[in-house]
Amino acid sequence: MKTAIAYYRVSTAKQGRSGLGLEAQQEAVRRFAEAEGYEIIGERVEVETGKGADALDRRPILKSALDDARKAGAVVVVAKLDRLSRDVAFIAGLMAQRVPFIVAQLGANVSPFMLHLYAALAENERSEIKQRTKDALAAAKKRGVMLGKHGRDVLAPANRKAAQDRAMAISDTIKAKLDAGKSLRAITAELNAEGVPTAKGGNWHLTSVKRLVDRLSA
Repeated sequence: MKTAIAYYRVSTAKQGRSGLGLEAQQEAVRRFAEAEGYEIIGERVEVETGKGADALDRRPILKSALDDARKAGAVVVVAKLDRLSRDVAFIAGLMAQRVPFIVAQLGANVSPFMLHLYAALAENERSEIKQRTKDALAAAKKRGVMLGKHGRDVLAPANRKAAQDRAMAISDTIKAKLDAGKSLRAITAELNAEGVPTAKGGNWHLTSVKRLVDRLSA
């Protein structure tokens, strides 16, 4: 049987202790391993260190997992691409070094081109979110809005606008499929088959398609 080491990344030490976010990653890796015939021979959990956390020398648990995988003739499996990194250069560097890793969400046979594409989309999305956040806070401050703990109230409209923009980007495709009488389940399958990525560069699921359709109908 093929072997793998599971790598999970959480955002804070508190999240790591509580298991928040960790269980979903574990379940995704478990389902992948079961479907693809992999035996999980080890698990590693890393707490994200914040700024600069994509550098491998700042990710000792990931580095250890990759080294152990090489020695064991195994691969490292992550639930989603952003758990490995949100930086396209970091992903490209791992691929150039032929570091053995698989993203469960994308499948075992995703091509290097598609992996680069998904990484680029994820990085672009991160950059856009940062810029929208910066712009929203700057505009709010200019209007005299108190920030700090009230910042979420300022950012919520910007985040909703971003979600609406993403929905409209593929509205014509979705509408055409709906007009053709296709079910949400069929649309989900076709979007994945056509290589249309989600905002985070992953695969579509029935619930995510439904949410997008709901936004278009709002």
